Amino acid sequence: MALFISQYVGYENHNLILSGILAILPLKLPGGLPSASAIKKARSTRENKEVDKTLLKGLMVLETISRLDGEAQTLEQIASEVGLTRSNTHRTLQTLVHAGYIRRELDSGAYRCTLKMFELGARQLASMDARRLAPPFMRELARATGETVHLSVLDGLDVVYVDKLDSPQPLLAYSTVGGRAPAYAVATGKALLAFQAPDYIDHYGDAIHQHTSDTHVSLPALKQELADISRIGYAINRGEWRRGIGGIAAPVFNGLDKVVAALGISGPLERLTVRKMAEYAPVLQQTARQLSAHMGYRGGYFGITA
Repeated sequence: MALFISQYVGYENHNLILSGILAILPLKLPGGLPSASAIKKARSTRENKEVDKTLLKGLMVLETISRLDGEAQTLEQIASEVGLTRSNTHRTLQTLVHAGYIRRELDSGAYRCTLKMFELGARQLASMDARRLAPPFMRELARATGETVHLSVLDGLDVVYVDKLDSPQPLLAYSTVGGRAPAYAVATGKALLAFQAPDYIDHYGDAIHQHTSDTHVSLPALKQELADISRIGYAINRGEWRRGIGGIAAPVFNGLDKVVAALGISGPLERLTVRKMAEYAPVLQQTARQLSAHMGYRGGYFGITA
């Protein structure tokens, strides 16, 4: 090894290079110098540890400042909060200022976050499309219930089915991806309407029609039902759109605490009885909660139980 180095770098430099190689090793190994791959691995491990520590310090400082509700903090306050030395905190703050994540106020010298984190978060939220994230949760719901699973979004007074998994059972609820249904008469639609502005449904009062004998066409009665849905966390359809077909659905939230979709199951009422719906409600809510978490939701709404 020493001869090989000497041939390529000269005898005057070979001791220096060997010393450098030894310096990166955590200990001296018996049997001579390690291989080049071992040296590379040792150097990489040590560098990664240093990078990780530096990155973690920066994240700790950034999260600390962002938790303080927009209140600017001094160097000493931040250092005390994160448990770093004053000099270490100062270096970290300077890096974050240079990167544009925080700024230093000229008059007080205190630090506060910029909108760069919001910009990053907003772009991430925009990429968290429910249809893209929902399939594994829909498959789990289908496996647990054996019924047709829908993912729906609201469009005016209609729901649009953006994704669907058919039930393997011979009798199933007919629908198509891209198809529409009156939101006030199906479970996914009512789960979405329940989280709109209080006067949302008022704008469509004249468009509410009877589809079956069970359709709720009274505006006060429908508003009361939507208030109940908001309270218990899921909606039920008992043959209000298609006679003999029912369903149950729960809302899906995004990272801005907005309901952006509804996840539901549907099937024949002879199979999807009131008792079965009550049995499936916790499963459905849990699945909607998990999908919402993947959409960035961190609220506590799903703590409500029926």
